[in-house]
Amino acid sequence: MGGDHGPRVTLVACRNFLAAHPEASLLLVGAPAALESFRHPRAAIVAASEVVTMDDHVEVALRKKKDSSMRVAIQQVKGGQAQCAVSAGNTGALMALARYLLKTLDGIDRPAIASRLPNARGGATTVLDLGANVDCTEHHLLQFAVMGSALVAALTENDNPTVGLLNIGEEVIKGNEVIKKAGELLRAAGASGDLNFFGNVEGNDIYKGTTDIVVCDGFVGNVALKTSEGLASMIGGFLREEFARTPLTRIAALAAYPVLAAFKRRVDYRRYNGAALLGLRGLVFKSHGSADEVAFEQALDRAYDAARNKLLDRVQARIAHARPLLVGAEPDAQPLETAAL
Repeated sequence: MGGDHGPRVTLVACRNFLAAHPEASLLLVGAPAALESFRHPRAAIVAASEVVTMDDHVEVALRKKKDSSMRVAIQQVKGGQAQCAVSAGNTGALMALARYLLKTLDGIDRPAIASRLPNARGGATTVLDLGANVDCTEHHLLQFAVMGSALVAALTENDNPTVGLLNIGEEVIKGNEVIKKAGELLRAAGASGDLNFFGNVEGNDIYKGTTDIVVCDGFVGNVALKTSEGLASMIGGFLREEFARTPLTRIAALAAYPVLAAFKRRVDYRRYNGAALLGLRGLVFKSHGSADEVAFEQALDRAYDAARNKLLDRVQARIAHARPLLVGAEPDAQPLETAAL
């Protein structure tokens, strides 16, 4: 029901997803009148009488809309009826509801939003946090690194992914006090075998693919995410503008089109849609609010892969192994400042 487009996009994506995955099934949560046209033997409708809008405050979602589609969807995960919840709706509300209903794993103080950004190696760099936590301690950043390592190991064939700490330089003396202390913790985790810590990385290393994972606070991560999305839009706008100019520029644009179009496809955020809310006692994935059919299906694919590859078990195992290092962050009961995705 959520996102910029609602059922006219999500239902098409659901049908395509079911066609591509004959062993999967879906629970479609929302207003029955909006979903009743969807008929499929591996899909069922779960009624919800309310919808969390993109403008609703977190408190509205938590305290007032107790039969919202978002809340009911997460309850399906909590109750075991579903292995994962996927939503394109209000990010702050989704994180708050997921944290309230599912709770965090032992050893994790704050959930984090993790997703992939395209890199020059032809793959993607997993970055977290992408907007859930604006202010982080060094212990939070260590927790993000442990969870991110489990995510990449579960969804790829890389069992020992490299982790980089986002900083203003590679040297260990660079950065503010939180980053310096986080570096010490991450190096200790690397020495103990809990992480494959590469060291400090800079912003351009995300797109170079220097490491498999980059850890940062949510403010910086969300800026990086929006920059990546803006790049694809800029290339598309450039191509349209040049084709609309003089015959000479149209010829030049036509000659460059194959290369630019291929690059645009590589950085197209739709191919990387589907951010995991890590650190919870259940799997929840966030789709971009403006997702079209292709992008929302990609989010469903990511969630399906996470459930199929037992991501939650892997995160718990890594946390248990690293627990001596994770102790130290102050318990955080304050509402999250969650950026929009």
